[in-house]
Amino acid sequence: MSINNRYFQVLLVLMLITAFTSCNKELKKKSGGGKVSHSTGWEYNNPENGGFEVTDIVEQETGPGLVFIEGGTFVMGATQEDMLKDWNNQPRKVTVPSFYIDEREVSNLDYLEYLHWIKRVFGEDYPEVYQRALPDTLVWREQLAYNEPLVEMYLRHPSYHNYPVVGVSWTQATEYCKWRTDRVNERLLVEAGVIAWDPNQKNENNFNTEAYLAGQYDGLPVTEEKKGLFKRRKRNNQELAADSTGRKRVGWEDGILLPSYRLPTEAEWEYAALGLIGNSERERIKDRKTYPWNGNHIRNKDRKYKGAFVANFKRGQGDYMGIAGSLNDGADITAPTGSYWPNDYGLYNMAGNVSEWVQDVYRPLSFEDVADYSPHRGNVFTVKKRDFEGFVAEKDSLGRLINVEVTQEENRNRRNYRKANNINYNDGDQRSSITNDWLAQDKSTNKMYIYGVNSLISDKARVYKGGSWKDPAYYLSPGVRRFLDQDEASNSIGFRCAMSRMGTTNPKKK
Repeated sequence: MSINNRYFQVLLVLMLITAFTSCNKELKKKSGGGKVSHSTGWEYNNPENGGFEVTDIVEQETGPGLVFIEGGTFVMGATQEDMLKDWNNQPRKVTVPSFYIDEREVSNLDYLEYLHWIKRVFGEDYPEVYQRALPDTLVWREQLAYNEPLVEMYLRHPSYHNYPVVGVSWTQATEYCKWRTDRVNERLLVEAGVIAWDPNQKNENNFNTEAYLAGQYDGLPVTEEKKGLFKRRKRNNQELAADSTGRKRVGWEDGILLPSYRLPTEAEWEYAALGLIGNSERERIKDRKTYPWNGNHIRNKDRKYKGAFVANFKRGQGDYMGIAGSLNDGADITAPTGSYWPNDYGLYNMAGNVSEWVQDVYRPLSFEDVADYSPHRGNVFTVKKRDFEGFVAEKDSLGRLINVEVTQEENRNRRNYRKANNINYNDGDQRSSITNDWLAQDKSTNKMYIYGVNSLISDKARVYKGGSWKDPAYYLSPGVRRFLDQDEASNSIGFRCAMSRMGTTNPKKK
């Protein structure tokens, strides 16, 4: 074959490839996979035909500190004999949607950063905000023990920076999650060139995600030298459409802001702790788990670390760490976050170290009552408060929008829910009682659990999961559940944050 013929063949192949690629792009464009509407044919991101903007971002970014957890079905509840005979965690199959959760527990250093921000922004005019956020360091005190050095030093001394924060109530942990959401989203907007970093935020003039989305926080304008296209996306070489002030403003549609950090639900926490992804194959569980690791033992079976404890817990009466020279778990109280071995999701200390708050309100029969998809008890449905003209009401003195509970009148045509507060739904409300005169007596719907009389359960009783440094091995099982009032704290309870996953259940398997 001559050189000319070969040249002609190569040229023909290149022309065919080019033609095929062009046709493929055109087909994709017409089908809605490109930048043209599949339903109307109008071009997206074109200011000349209305300027309907569609972002190129298609996946949710993983927030700082988080690990992706692929959702699925699992048997929630007891993994061992119910030694306490509580019967409050009967096994049942549920489905948990994909989500994110912190790799490690929130540390003292993380919380000190939070306290520093609060003091800087609110300390001068609203010192009570700072006081409300302070952990209760007195949780270390005992009548017949000397723990005063921990009272003074555990939270603030650099030696404990990477240890899990304790003495934090459920309410305080929830507020920390809100603050973390705002700080992460503020950084994302700064990095995207939407707003400039403002080190002088004070009182109500501080970045809040909801206030920003409602147009009640503008932030500092970006300087001319830093203006330009978004770093995190390209949009036909066009910048984001400006608002009435001539400034860029983003919404959820732009894919830049992240959903809220929050406490995990009980089901999410338990699912993540078990880490069944490591001992299942084609929907079959190969090795039953009692704890977050394989098997039903509490020592490492690998040759290199054989016999070492895999978690920080109390081995027996008076034995918190073993004998000098041969310490069993190496920690008398808490241990640094990230200690020991992670589970199959890569999560540390899902058993031992500290127990952890979860979202749910405690009920003994929650396993039977709650839904089998994304189960959770504790919903109180709210909406943003609006003024008489229908606009979102002005933010409060701390820079937050005001939420109000939905009314039954507003939901009279709904079938999925009617009232706002569903904490007692089917367990503590009138429909779950054996009498019919509760509401007529004092308008109460919580007579089933009379706190301090016949029960320690109330609507403020929150679940906490996982064993701690001061608990025996029984509590290391993810299925064990306990509760404490949401405004109380302990030297053995900490927390970690979670975040919902938007879109595909697993971005790696699209």
